Formats: sequence, structure tokens, C-alpha cells
Amino acid sequence: MVLHGSRAYLVTLVLLSVLGSVIAVWPRPHAISRGSGTVRLSQHFRIVIDKGDERLCKAKIADVSDMVNGALSPLRESLAQAIQRSQSRVQHDTHALLRVDRGASYLKSVKDASVLTTLSLSITREGRRRPITYETNFPYEKQDESYTLTVPARCKKGLCTGTLAAKTTLGLLRGLTTFEQLVYSFPPSVKSNAKFIIDMPVKIEDKPAFPHRAFMLDTNILRTLDTMSSVKLNVFHWHATDSQSWPLSLPAFPELAKAGAYSHDQIYSTSDIKRVQKYANLRGISVLLEIDMPGHTASIADSHPQYVACANHDWTKYANEPPTGQLKLGDANTRRFASAVVKDASSLMSSPYFSIGGDEINEACYQIDPTTSAALRQRSLSSLLKSFFDSVHGVLETAKKTPVVWEDIILKHNVQAGGKKAIVMAWISASSVQALVQKGYHVIHAASDYLYLDCGGGAWVGGTTGNSWCERIYSFDPYANITCSQRRLIMGGEALLWSEQSDGSNLDPTTWPRAAAAAEVFWTNNASRSAIEALPRLHDWRYRAVNRGVAAIPIGPEYCALRPGACNL
Repeated sequence: MVLHGSRAYLVTLVLLSVLGSVIAVWPRPHAISRGSGTVRLSQHFRIVIDKGDERLCKAKIADVSDMVNGALSPLRESLAQAIQRSQSRVQHDTHALLRVDRGASYLKSVKDASVLTTLSLSITREGRRRPITYETNFPYEKQDESYTLTVPARCKKGLCTGTLAAKTTLGLLRGLTTFEQLVYSFPPSVKSNAKFIIDMPVKIEDKPAFPHRAFMLDTNILRTLDTMSSVKLNVFHWHATDSQSWPLSLPAFPELAKAGAYSHDQIYSTSDIKRVQKYANLRGISVLLEIDMPGHTASIADSHPQYVACANHDWTKYANEPPTGQLKLGDANTRRFASAVVKDASSLMSSPYFSIGGDEINEACYQIDPTTSAALRQRSLSSLLKSFFDSVHGVLETAKKTPVVWEDIILKHNVQAGGKKAIVMAWISASSVQALVQKGYHVIHAASDYLYLDCGGGAWVGGTTGNSWCERIYSFDPYANITCSQRRLIMGGEALLWSEQSDGSNLDPTTWPRAAAAAEVFWTNNASRSAIEALPRLHDWRYRAVNRGVAAIPIGPEYCALRPGACNL
């Protein structure tokens, strides 16, 4: 999905701060209280399961070799891996406070501080004790990501324990990512390997404002999932196929990838798909797979030309981007083929949601296709599209999956998607949302004028002026121009990166920290959200991410990052 000539772009928080000391948690917690003390982490600090939670305690940490050999139950495995990841980050991160002295002035207070020996995890009495991978793939209305983090919760003779409580293992995972952000190291010049937390005691009660907080991508996936989890993004929208390439090797249709991928080395096998899904699920991220149709399907013509209209024609007339080709309408064989592809692909996915696209359908393409043009003489384009999507949606309904579609088929072609059971992604502009909720659809924000990340390099096709526009993500209001009663229809939103001009060489700086700004917008939805307050926290998150190997672009000079408020206008 591309906007030529004026590609959408997202400007990160190039805004200034007046705050001094902040607890630099990103995204901002729902509620937080803090003190002015300091605790030092024990050299033998451990994250443990509360012994009082007998059922959860059975999921105690096992040896890594046990996990590799598959000896753990799903509950034990998912918790063990989450705890070990956090334990490792706390131990190995060397991120120092963003102060002029990088925290060196805390040396004496840290030496004299009480010692935090453990962080104790528990599920509340009314909570669910199920694997993180299971909780991640619940329908949105059944998910619970809330948690309460207290550090320290209790101290005795200078030895302290923190507590993390949640109703689900998914909530525990979210709380662990928050705890990691509280811990700092001293700079190398101090010659101390102590880890410490400031502004103690701290109590954080947190929960998301929206259930869908996503990032859309189609390349270099695994390392991006780790960074997504760190900012509590919970959906990986995998735009897996498009006009240029079909990299998915489906069990029933292996020929699609064999003929349609860029090369035999650029194919996602079934095991690759399962690996991505498990990797994401263990990090609290569900995978929303998208097979875009009937448009953006030129790559199908390489293996099944009989189903594709206007393949290999002048793209400036018959497509929104090269190459041309979209699935035929008014043809029963094509409908059966499309439905079978969706059935095969959706069977691989654990998420209760599946996207079948529906954007940028080129009407001129169908006029030059004999099959579709003949059908258009008998029926309208909207009627033909309805038959196509009814067939595909029927497959998803049988699989007990909710369809996700782009706004075009509803607002442009007036097709009722899935009997209004579909979730609609509003991408053309933020103003589309009002029209969608008035029709009664649940909506995911994907506004190109706020949430697209692939702007700045100009258009990717030749012979254009290269114009771009840029908007500010952090100013985005998910409830703009809708009534209070319609707010229940807003499921959340996502940052999107179309990778025509992105690959492994520039993925990180193109994505981060801008996608982190989207993460906070859809985690908090605070109407009084302040970029002035946010900037020191985002600086801190970005420096911590770089410390972990993420090539996130600087938000501003280090001088300003170390002196909150000093660079204000």
C-alpha cells in the first residue's frame, strides 16, 4: 500500500523537556508513585516465583538444557524464558542515567543503600495460570495485561524484596519489561559494577488503554520482535505477500513461493512461520498474518496466471505500484482458489484474527480482463467484490477467526465486510475513522498521515518529484471526531513500515524510536499526553535500546539528553 508523490511520514518527538528527575519508563504507566531513595541490586539478584503461589511455583525455573530439550510444559517454558530474558538484561545492560555525570553522584548513596535481593512474581487469586503463548492469542476482549509492580515491597535488616503481581502470565511479562527499565549501571569511569534503582520506593499499577498495539513489517522480523516487546507492542502485523513477491511457502500451495518469491533463498517455510510465531508469542506478541487480496496479487501470476487479471501491463494505468495483477472477479474457480489459500495460511496461525487485505483495487485492470469485464456487464464491482469476500470470510468464520480488512472495500466499494464482524484498518487518513464507526465497525488506526514510517526518502518509483509529508505521531488522538458511545469500537492502532525502501541495513533507524512513540500512544491514550514530559523518558529508552544493540536514531544531541530542559525554546 503506497502513496505516490506524497508519501506519508512520521516525525518522532522532536520536542523539548522541562523536567528534571523522572522515572524513565516507556510507555508511561497508568499510575505511578515514587519516593526519593535508592536501592542496590544484589550481585546475586534473582527473579523468582512467589512460594505462596503454589500452582505458579510449579513453573519454577529449570536448566536451560531442559528447555532446549523440550522438557518443560508450555506454562513453565514461557515463564522460564521470560524470567531468564529479564534476568539477563538486568545483569548485562550497562545503561547509565542520563545526567551530566551519568549517575556518578549516586555512588555513595548506592553503597549505603539497602540491597534488593529478589523480585517475586505471583498471579492474583482470581487470575489465570496459563502460558504466555496462550494468553497472547486470546481474543482482545479476554486479554488481561495489567500488573502491579512494587519495589521494594518489604525490607528486613537491609535486605529487600520487590513484588510483581498480575492476573495473567502476560501481565507478568509486561511488568518484567517495566522492571528492566528501572535498573541503571554506573558509567565506566566510576569503576563500579553495581546496579541500582532510584526514586524508591516505587509502586506502578499499569494496564493498556487499547488491546491492539501493533507494528506492521515484512522483513528482518525476529530482532524487531524483541524491541517491540520492550515497549509493550503486542501485535506483529505480518504483511507477508504483495505484488512484487510471494515468499510464503504454504503446505497446500508450495508453488506460490517457488515461482513467486524473489529467490529460493528468500522463502518462509512452514517451520519459519512457526518459529516466528512462537518467538513472538513468548514475548507477548500475537502474529496477525496478512494475505492481501484481490489487489496486490501480481506475484500469484507466476504460478497461477489463470486466476490473475491484467498481469504485466502498464502499471501506471492498471495498478498503484508495479507490477500489475490482481485476482479476477466473477470467476468461481478464482474464488475457490483464493478461499483455499486463505484456509491453508490461516491454519498455520494461532491468532484469532487474520487479514485478507482489500486495499487499492484498480478498476481499470478489471475492464481489460475478459473474465471480469464480462461479469461487470451483468453486475456491479461492489457486487462482485462482495461475492469474493463472502467466500473468503466464510473460510475464516469456519476457522473461528475474525477477518481484518483495509478500509477501501467498505468506504470506497461499499462492501459489508464479514457481516460487520470484520475489524477495519483505517489507513488513508485519520478522518476515515468517523465514517467507519458510524457504520458500526471496530477500527484499528493505521492512518498514513500519522502512523506510516516509510517517508523521508521520497517516492520509490522513478520519475517523480519525491514529495513527502510528515506528521507527528505523539499528537495522535485515537478518539478524535467520534462520540463517547463510539469509543468502544476503537481497538487501538499500529505503526506501519512498508519496506520498498527498507531492509536490514536501515530497519532499526527507520523504525526506532518512532514506533516506540506509537506504543505509548496506544498503551496510555492519555488526553493530556505531553511531549514535553515524554522526551526525557524517550531519550532514556532510546539510549537503553542502543545499549542492547538496536540502532535507534538519536532524538537530539547528547548534550540535551543529559540536561533535561536545557534545550527548551
